[in-house]
Amino acid sequence: MKTRLLLATALVALVTSGCGQKDTSTSGAAAAPAGPREIEITGGDTMKYSITTMEAKPGEDIKVILTNIGTQPKEVMGHDWVLLKAGVDAAQFDAAALNAKDTGYIPAALSDEIIAKIDLLGPRKSGEVEFNAPTVPGDYTFLCTFPAHFQTGMRGVLTVK
Repeated sequence: MKTRLLLATALVALVTSGCGQKDTSTSGAAAAPAGPREIEITGGDTMKYSITTMEAKPGEDIKVILTNIGTQPKEVMGHDWVLLKAGVDAAQFDAAALNAKDTGYIPAALSDEIIAKIDLLGPRKSGEVEFNAPTVPGDYTFLCTFPAHFQTGMRGVLTVK
C-alpha cells in the first residue's frame, strides 16, 4: 500500500510540476522548417563544374545555385545546369542539344527527360533552381548542354540514397 501511495504521489508531482510554466525549450521539433538545402556550383572558362558529385535523400528539397565565374561572352562560353531523369542517355541528350541553339541548347522534344534546370548563363551571372530530389534511389546525371562542354567533362552525378 505504501508503494502505491508513493507512486501516486510521484505521478501527481510529475504531472503538476509544469503547470503554469512557460515552455522556453528550443526543441528541434518546434523549429520552423529550414528550407531547401543549398548546393553552390561554379563553372568557368575551363568548361568544368566545381562540383561533379552530389548526394541527396529521396524527396529532399534542394536548391542548386550555379554561378558562371568565367569572363568570355555567353555566346562563346555560356553555362547551364540540367539534371536528367534516371535512365536518360546523357550523350544522346547532349547531341540533341547541339541543334537547339534557339531554345538555349535545351531540346524541346526532350524536355520531359529533365528533372530540373538552370538556363544558360553569361559571365559573372548566377541562376538557381529548387526541386525535390527523385524518390527512387539511384544515380542521376547533370550536365552543361552548351556545345562541347559535356564532351570536355562538364557533367556530374546526383546520387539519391
